[in-house]
Amino acid sequence: QHCTTQHTPIDRSPIMKFNPNVASSRRKSRKAHFSAHSEARRKIMSAHLSKELREKYNVRSMPIRKDDEVVIARGTHKDRTGKVITVYRRKYVIHVAGLTKDKQNGAPVQVGVQPSNCTITKLKIDKSRQAILDRKNRTSADKGKYSEPKEPVMNQVD
Repeated sequence: QHCTTQHTPIDRSPIMKFNPNVASSRRKSRKAHFSAHSEARRKIMSAHLSKELREKYNVRSMPIRKDDEVVIARGTHKDRTGKVITVYRRKYVIHVAGLTKDKQNGAPVQVGVQPSNCTITKLKIDKSRQAILDRKNRTSADKGKYSEPKEPVMNQVD
């Protein structure tokens, strides 16, 4: 027998995406993540800057690189510090100096740490890195908003 009660439709208004080129599908997002090229992986492998660096450069996070110094903030190796000796983009991990475990035969092997679980405490600054910091600086004087000139230029014309 038929049910004669009327059901009210659920509001399924579409949620707009910010970027139409990025899929919301879990399947497609995972495929994009794991088949990303090296330059995209560099950007994905970013880490937060420490409070001191954040105040100094006005930048929240940076792609991690070799010779940065990090403190591990999450996981079994929490609060360990060291210098980044390898950025292993293929596996999405970094290797930190002094962070090893022994294999069954006694040989030491580097432990991989995800960059999102680290905080950068000291940056290795070179010309390109400084350019990135300058570009990402969020309190630049003339960035973003248009401001009127302080003095009208035409006042000086006679």
